[in-house]
Amino acid sequence: MASVFTKIINGEIPGRFVYRDSTVAAFLTIEPVAYGHTLVVPVEEVDRWTDMDPELWAHCNEIAQHIGSAIVHAFDAPRAGYLIAGFEVPHAHIHIFPAHDMSGYSLANAMNMDDTDPAQMDAAAHKIREALAEAGVETGVTASGQS
Repeated sequence: MASVFTKIINGEIPGRFVYRDSTVAAFLTIEPVAYGHTLVVPVEEVDRWTDMDPELWAHCNEIAQHIGSAIVHAFDAPRAGYLIAGFEVPHAHIHIFPAHDMSGYSLANAMNMDDTDPAQMDAAAHKIREALAEAGVETGVTASGQS
Protein backbone atom coordinates (compact mmCIF):
# COMPACT_ATOMS: atom_id res chain seq x y z
CA MET A 1 0.00 0.00 0.00
CA ALA A 2 1.29 3.47 -0.88
CA SER A 3 2.49 5.65 1.96
CA VAL A 4 0.79 8.96 2.70
CA PHE A 5 3.89 10.66 1.25
CA THR A 6 3.56 8.73 -2.00
CA LYS A 7 -0.08 9.84 -2.17
CA ILE A 8 1.02 13.47 -1.71
CA ILE A 9 3.78 13.11 -4.30
CA ASN A 10 1.31 11.52 -6.76
CA GLY A 11 -1.26 14.29 -6.19
CA GLU A 12 -3.83 12.00 -4.56
CA ILE A 13 -3.64 14.13 -1.39
CA PRO A 14 -2.95 17.88 -1.53
CA GLY A 15 0.46 19.13 -0.50
CA ARG A 16 2.29 22.43 -0.29
CA PHE A 17 5.31 21.66 -2.46
CA VAL A 18 8.45 23.78 -2.38
CA TYR A 19 10.64 21.49 -4.53
CA ARG A 20 10.19 18.57 -6.91
CA ASP A 21 12.38 16.65 -9.31
CA SER A 22 12.26 13.08 -10.60
CA THR A 23 13.74 11.55 -7.43
CA VAL A 24 13.06 13.97 -4.54
CA ALA A 25 10.08 16.01 -3.39
CA ALA A 26 9.85 18.56 -0.61
CA PHE A 27 6.61 19.79 0.91
CA LEU A 28 5.39 21.36 4.13
CA THR A 29 4.33 19.01 6.88
CA ILE A 30 0.75 19.33 8.13
CA GLU A 31 1.95 19.28 11.75
CA PRO A 32 4.87 21.73 11.87
CA VAL A 33 7.09 22.62 14.81
CA ALA A 34 7.18 26.08 13.17
CA TYR A 35 5.72 27.57 10.01
CA GLY A 36 8.06 26.58 7.19
CA HIS A 37 8.69 23.05 8.52
CA THR A 38 9.44 21.08 5.36
CA LEU A 39 9.86 17.38 4.64
CA VAL A 40 12.42 16.25 2.08
CA VAL A 41 11.24 12.89 0.74
CA PRO A 42 12.54 10.49 -1.90
CA VAL A 43 9.94 9.77 -4.57
CA GLU A 44 10.84 6.10 -4.27
CA GLU A 45 9.28 4.45 -1.21
CA VAL A 46 12.15 3.53 1.07
CA ASP A 47 11.24 2.96 4.72
CA ARG A 48 14.56 3.70 6.43
CA TRP A 49 17.10 6.28 5.31
CA THR A 50 19.83 3.74 6.04
CA ASP A 51 18.41 1.53 3.27
CA MET A 52 18.45 4.30 0.66
CA ASP A 53 20.76 4.15 -2.34
CA PRO A 54 23.80 6.33 -1.45
CA GLU A 55 23.35 8.56 -4.51
CA LEU A 56 19.70 9.18 -3.66
CA TRP A 57 20.64 9.85 -0.03
CA ALA A 58 23.25 12.38 -1.18
CA HIS A 59 20.68 14.09 -3.41
CA CYS A 60 18.12 14.25 -0.57
CA ASN A 61 20.74 15.93 1.59
CA GLU A 62 21.72 18.35 -1.17
CA ILE A 63 18.09 19.43 -1.48
CA ALA A 64 17.73 19.56 2.32
CA GLN A 65 20.73 21.90 2.45
CA HIS A 66 19.21 24.20 -0.19
CA ILE A 67 15.89 24.23 1.64
CA GLY A 68 17.63 24.80 4.97
CA SER A 69 19.42 27.85 3.57
CA ALA A 70 16.15 29.12 2.11
CA ILE A 71 14.39 28.65 5.47
CA VAL A 72 17.11 30.56 7.36
CA HIS A 73 16.74 33.41 4.84
CA ALA A 74 12.94 33.36 4.58
CA PHE A 75 12.23 33.16 8.32
CA ASP A 76 15.25 35.08 9.64
CA ALA A 77 16.10 32.00 11.70
CA PRO A 78 19.52 31.60 13.32
CA ARG A 79 19.61 27.95 12.22
CA ALA A 80 17.81 25.46 10.03
CA GLY A 81 16.92 22.40 12.06
CA TYR A 82 17.55 18.97 10.53
CA LEU A 83 15.95 15.88 11.99
CA ILE A 84 15.40 12.29 10.92
CA ALA A 85 12.84 10.37 12.96
CA GLY A 86 10.92 8.07 10.67
CA PHE A 87 8.43 6.59 13.11
CA GLU A 88 5.44 8.64 11.93
CA VAL A 89 5.37 7.45 8.29
CA PRO A 90 7.19 4.38 6.90
CA HIS A 91 8.75 6.41 4.07
CA ALA A 92 12.19 7.97 4.63
CA HIS A 93 12.11 11.73 5.13
CA ILE A 94 14.18 14.60 6.50
CA HIS A 95 12.56 17.31 8.62
CA ILE A 96 13.94 20.82 7.90
CA PHE A 97 12.57 23.71 9.96
CA PRO A 98 13.34 27.23 11.20
CA ALA A 99 15.21 26.72 14.49
CA HIS A 100 15.39 29.47 17.07
CA ASP A 101 16.18 27.07 19.92
CA MET A 102 16.17 23.32 20.64
CA SER A 103 12.36 23.04 21.02
CA GLY A 104 11.87 22.23 17.33
CA TYR A 105 13.92 19.08 17.70
CA SER A 106 11.06 17.49 19.61
CA LEU A 107 8.20 16.57 17.31
CA ALA A 108 6.07 16.41 20.45
CA ASN A 109 6.09 20.22 20.19
CA ALA A 110 4.49 20.18 16.73
CA MET A 111 1.26 22.05 16.11
CA ASN A 112 -1.83 19.95 15.55
CA MET A 113 -2.94 20.21 11.94
CA ASP A 114 -6.27 21.65 13.12
CA ASP A 115 -4.38 24.48 14.86
CA THR A 116 -2.35 25.61 11.86
CA ASP A 117 -3.48 28.64 9.89
CA PRO A 118 -3.85 27.68 6.20
CA ALA A 119 -2.96 31.22 5.11
CA GLN A 120 0.26 31.11 7.15
CA MET A 121 1.06 27.66 5.75
CA ASP A 122 0.56 28.94 2.18
CA ALA A 123 2.66 32.03 2.95
CA ALA A 124 5.44 29.87 4.42
CA ALA A 125 5.57 27.68 1.31
CA HIS A 126 5.64 30.77 -0.89
CA LYS A 127 8.50 32.30 1.15
CA ILE A 128 10.57 29.13 0.81
CA ARG A 129 9.95 28.85 -2.95
CA GLU A 130 10.85 32.53 -3.32
CA ALA A 131 14.07 32.12 -1.29
CA LEU A 132 15.04 29.06 -3.34
CA ALA A 133 14.45 30.99 -6.57
CA GLU A 134 16.53 33.92 -5.28
CA ALA A 135 19.35 31.43 -4.58
CA GLY A 136 19.10 30.13 -8.15
CA VAL A 137 17.62 26.74 -7.22
CA GLU A 138 15.22 25.35 -9.84
CA THR A 139 12.30 24.17 -7.72
CA GLY A 140 10.33 22.28 -10.36
CA VAL A 141 7.09 23.68 -8.92
CA THR A 142 4.91 26.64 -9.85
CA ALA A 143 4.40 29.67 -7.63
CA SER A 144 1.23 27.98 -6.33
CA GLY A 145 3.18 24.86 -5.35
CA GLN A 146 2.10 22.55 -8.18
CA SER A 147 4.69 20.32 -9.78
